[in-house]
Amino acid sequence: MVAKKKKKFSSGEGAQFMTRKAALKKLQLSLKDFRRICILKGIYPREPRNRKRAQKGAGGIKTLYHTKDIKFLLHEPILWKLRELKVYQQKIRKARAMNDYGKMRKYFRDYPQMNIDHIVKERYPTFIDALRDLDDCLTLCFLFSTFPSLNKVPRDQSLLCRRLSVEFMHAVIVAKALRKVFISVKGYYYQAELEGQTVTWMVPHHFAFQPQSKDEVDFKIMSTFVEFYITMLGFVNFKLYNSLNLVYPPKLTAGFSSKSDKELVDEQAYVAERIAAMNLSVARIKGANEAEELPEIDIFETEDQDPQKLEEAKLEAEKVKKLKTLFKGLKFFLNREVPREPLVFLIRCFGGEASWDRDHFVGATFDESDESISYQIVDRPSMDKQFLSRYYVQPQWVFDSVNARTLLPINKYLMGAVLPPHLSPFVDKTKDQVYIPPEQRALNDPEYKPPGEEDSDEEIEEASDEDKDNQDEGDDTDDNAEDALTKQYQDELAQESNSDVDSNDDMDDDKKKLAKEKKKNMGVKTGVPHKEHPYQKEIEDKQAFKLRERLVRKKHRNLYKSMKAGAEARKKEIWLLRKKRRLHDEKAKEEKKVEKRKEKMQALETSM
Repeated sequence: MVAKKKKKFSSGEGAQFMTRKAALKKLQLSLKDFRRICILKGIYPREPRNRKRAQKGAGGIKTLYHTKDIKFLLHEPILWKLRELKVYQQKIRKARAMNDYGKMRKYFRDYPQMNIDHIVKERYPTFIDALRDLDDCLTLCFLFSTFPSLNKVPRDQSLLCRRLSVEFMHAVIVAKALRKVFISVKGYYYQAELEGQTVTWMVPHHFAFQPQSKDEVDFKIMSTFVEFYITMLGFVNFKLYNSLNLVYPPKLTAGFSSKSDKELVDEQAYVAERIAAMNLSVARIKGANEAEELPEIDIFETEDQDPQKLEEAKLEAEKVKKLKTLFKGLKFFLNREVPREPLVFLIRCFGGEASWDRDHFVGATFDESDESISYQIVDRPSMDKQFLSRYYVQPQWVFDSVNARTLLPINKYLMGAVLPPHLSPFVDKTKDQVYIPPEQRALNDPEYKPPGEEDSDEEIEEASDEDKDNQDEGDDTDDNAEDALTKQYQDELAQESNSDVDSNDDMDDDKKKLAKEKKKNMGVKTGVPHKEHPYQKEIEDKQAFKLRERLVRKKHRNLYKSMKAGAEARKKEIWLLRKKRRLHDEKAKEEKKVEKRKEKMQALETSM
């Protein structure tokens, strides 16, 4: 019996991949619905090894998906819900065209709602899995919480983002889980530790919203991501509040209810309500105590038994324990010009109390005249009325104290002082190719001097000239000493030869000449140092390195190339950062010189 011939592209990469057009035909969905279900289910386009085989011999570059993923989507219940939504949309369009507004109201009332709880549980089976993937969720939810009403973004969605973000910040405050913070041009970076997982997110600055054109940002796709992240963050908040013995949902201010949505038209009013909600404590479950502190680290015997690692873990645990009560018992009063939201969040995370002027913003807990205030945060050069019982510091002191895990000295952060550089705490110490700014080097190594604190160029040039002169003089003295030694040795040889000649008068003239020549050849001469080629060793090292590269196996060669390319990219990035810093320092030095010249000219004019 003759075997049936196998069809081309029925196995291998030709059967593993499917184009987007074929997927739309198989699922019977529009492109908009297909994108929506792919975002919700976490299905993304794939890159094949051989594109021609994956595209079944077709040319060009097409969007490809795994056939297995598309087959899984066939069994998804949301498919039927999307089709039901499509039917209702067609009915609404038909009723609008027929001017039948009664039916339109009925269809809008009975419009089906899509529930994606089962998708969240499917993608994140455990609470730890959800915490590991919380970074993008928080960043996007905090971003959407600042949006006004947009055509592509539902108003209920942005309002829900506002409420969920404030709920999450309350959970971080109660758990005292915040570890790092950094201010950048984009916004405020925070890092918290929840259930042993590190969560990093960014909160944008509250500026006036500028409308974006349709080509720059696709708000519809972003809104679909937020639709999934809202459900996910709701589950996470509920679990966090349950573990902290808090009542969920918490009772926040009136600004986060759907009834008062129309009242908070002004962005400043919304921000004030958000901060007021953050400054109030959340209700606990009746009979429940506060969250228990973690016990001390137990020492277990390990295979390597490295005592240094155990000691580092103990020190880290002690630092974290102190950090949780950094501002405990301290009261802070915030002036109206400082950013209140990040400061209130930081102060409350570490046990402090914060307040502000109740005449300008809602939610104040104590007045400026309170004598128990420890620090007043100001961002202005001077103040007319000051209290002797408190310190007046700039906002950066709070952020730097949190990153340093201790209350820093306030002499560099006083009102009107020039602030030290705000260094980022998000530095990976395990990487070897990392740019370290001069200020960080000065903190790590006390003997290191930053470029701004070094001597001037003229002093360095004078010192280098003196060193060169001293070195030349030293070389001359060494040469003179060597010449004196050689002359002394030759004189001794001549005296010995004369004595030998006198004692051996009976020897033949030929023998005497031979003896004299031998003795002359025995004299010590100055040696000539062997000079190596300056680039010979470098060339030999490169050749040896190339020979070692050839020994890499073929299956590991691509991995080695990618590692090498990554190292080169990091090297280039460090070089660029150093160049930028050097140009910045040179510019600052020139500005200082100009200022000094102006001061000298003014002094001369006043003396005249």
